[in-house]
Amino acid sequence: MLDVVTKLAQKNDKKIVMVVADGVGGLAKEPGGKTELETANCPHLDGLAKRGISGLMNTVAPGITPGSGPGHLGLFGYDPLQYLIGRGALEATGIGENLGPNDVAIRCNFCTLDADGNISDRRAGRIPTDESTSIVKILNEDVQIDGVEVRVLPVMEHRFVVIFTAEGLGGGVLDTDPQKTGVPPLDPQPVGDCPLNKNTAKIAKEFYSQAVKILKDQPKANGCTMRGFSKKPDMPTFEEAYGLKAGAIAVYPMYRGLASLVGMETVGSPKSLEEEVETLRDNWDDYDFFFLHWKYTDSRGEDGDFDAKVKMIEELDVLIPAIEALGPDVLIVTADHSTPAKLASHSWHPVPVTLVAEDARIDPVQKFDENAAICGGLGQFRAVELMTLALAHADKLAKYGA
Repeated sequence: MLDVVTKLAQKNDKKIVMVVADGVGGLAKEPGGKTELETANCPHLDGLAKRGISGLMNTVAPGITPGSGPGHLGLFGYDPLQYLIGRGALEATGIGENLGPNDVAIRCNFCTLDADGNISDRRAGRIPTDESTSIVKILNEDVQIDGVEVRVLPVMEHRFVVIFTAEGLGGGVLDTDPQKTGVPPLDPQPVGDCPLNKNTAKIAKEFYSQAVKILKDQPKANGCTMRGFSKKPDMPTFEEAYGLKAGAIAVYPMYRGLASLVGMETVGSPKSLEEEVETLRDNWDDYDFFFLHWKYTDSRGEDGDFDAKVKMIEELDVLIPAIEALGPDVLIVTADHSTPAKLASHSWHPVPVTLVAEDARIDPVQKFDENAAICGGLGQFRAVELMTLALAHADKLAKYGA
């Protein structure tokens, strides 16, 4: 599919904006109730649905619960079943690290361990970034592993990155986060019998052993989990695939990293949604395609806080007119996956998508939510088709065949 689209791609001056409300899809608290989107007061998002065409989208495949990396890859038109970028590589690139061929990057979370070594808080109370940064500095200075360069780097709040540099390392190691409390972190386990993965797993085990000794007196961040072991991926850039100069606007480093790995330029250093929209406005003339990411719909869903997630949706809604005022030729609002507060985690449920463009075939949908979107003209589809639709509505695809 991507090869075909690449051959058909053509340039013009039209602009595409893709707004990704991370994890915006949800569930009702109880049968017959309303989802977070249905509960939220969203006159501007609903207005887009009225003027555009809507549908429901599986960002990986039906029934598959996407991680953030695969979910976004699908949105960008890279089949996540073919291309896989590990979370470690995303986080490392997002904080400006240029991974080399001998590097394996791991996205880590500080966690709180009880007296028995079991996890009592998977995110160490979401400790402030300045506090976690000082702890990361200690790990970076004190962890020493023979024959391996170890870099420990802060990201945001409870998140940090570890990069192992040595010859003979593989990225195939399972996560050590058990995704629940009351149990200890898992041991790093290699995928299959690959000796490269076994080397990395052995190094990761040694890192954890040293880390918990160093962290033992910390009141909250006295343990850690390791996720997304990965090396730098090999894939075509966004410009190679679509002929688009793309700008990425995001608060969280991981999403800047993902954008960088597919060849987008990260734009500005926004700290809020308002600053993201200002960054979009300030750089409007410089790019053909903009990816604008809003994280906190996902964060509040993962917290299990239904009302807070509703509030985050409403905060996005308020700024939709400012985005529309810039005059994008194609405006898309969607998500990389669902994060229902009821489940307090990512889920397999398809996400709503609305596309507004001059040549869109307007459907009867009047609201931006899951149950309205299923009646939309786009039907239900996979995310790898979204970029094709965006390009087509922007007149950026030539005819296929005679």
